[in-house]
Amino acid sequence: MSTINRSWRRSGALIAVATAGVFGVGLTAGSAQAHTPVWDVTCTEVSIHLKAYSGNAENTVNVTVDGKDLLPAESFKQSFQKTLELPKHDKELTVRLIVKAGDGDQFSRDETKQAPVCEDNTPTPSATPPTTPPAKPTPTPSSTPSDTPSTATSSAEVPPSAAPSTTPGDLAETGSSSSTPLIAGAAAVVIVAGGGIMWAARKRRSVQH
Repeated sequence: MSTINRSWRRSGALIAVATAGVFGVGLTAGSAQAHTPVWDVTCTEVSIHLKAYSGNAENTVNVTVDGKDLLPAESFKQSFQKTLELPKHDKELTVRLIVKAGDGDQFSRDETKQAPVCEDNTPTPSATPPTTPPAKPTPTPSSTPSDTPSTATSSAEVPPSAAPSTTPGDLAETGSSSSTPLIAGAAAVVIVAGGGIMWAARKRRSVQH
């Protein structure tokens, strides 16, 4: 009878130990599964969703971008949800999430993701200036006539010089000027007047004698 009781006691002890072990594993697994850090990174923002953390401990979350704080360390209890806007960028950004669980380091997280470049934010390459100046256009010759007149044109445009008249009247005067008749007339008047004076003087003398 005593032997049977001993065997039952041993069996009960083994069952108790096994039950405790299973219960402990279940608690550990449950605690590990309860902490749910979920976060996403796009080209414009970072979304953070932390759930089922211990409400009796102080938990902190911190986000950095290329080593600079995007979200300084912030405390939370059971959950934390936030969306952070990323700065504009023309190359990939390194985003780091640091979660420290107050109920054990095994529940903490330190993860890194890359923020891609948005297609709309891609800078347009500037136009490369030409290395050599453009060739200057060669001026075309003017179609207007030259300012220098030709020899024939010059000869035709020169006015005739004033040549001495070769009319018959001038030849009859044998080189005398056109005032010759006036001089001859004046001489005739002088001769007539002189003759009249001489005639009057002779007549006066004859009367006196």
